Amino acid sequence: MSNLEDLYREIILDHYRSPRNRGELESPPALRVEGFNPLCGDEIVVYLDVTNGTLSNIKIAGTGCSISQSSASLMSAAVKGKTLEEVHKIISRFKQLMTITEGTLEDGSEPEPIDLASMGELAALAGVVKFPVRIKCATLSWNTLVQGLDEIPA
Repeated sequence: MSNLEDLYREIILDHYRSPRNRGELESPPALRVEGFNPLCGDEIVVYLDVTNGTLSNIKIAGTGCSISQSSASLMSAAVKGKTLEEVHKIISRFKQLMTITEGTLEDGSEPEPIDLASMGELAALAGVVKFPVRIKCATLSWNTLVQGLDEIPA
């Protein structure tokens, strides 16, 4: 298992050192959404460009710890170019991964097994659940993305 943990650590560090989709999109037409974690000072800005029901472009800006910034990079790579339906499914699976603690969900129920292999590089963040205080770091960009998606006119 140590080799897998080392691989995950490398993926997180790679996305922290060389974040994907870093930058800004002109707003408008892109939607700009800000997220902030007052507990640790992490800040994230997510720019979304949705065209014909597809997240055609996403850019990430902000500052924070390696977990928050690598999670934002991993998220942007996972959702860019996907339909909004696919984006919502990816968000749901990631949030499920972040709510599993010692084999149970936050509500105490048994989770459906998550196939980490099917999550690609996002699986690198699975170890965050061992450190509950860091879960907010990992989910900041995801919650900001959800906020932005909720602001898109139907």
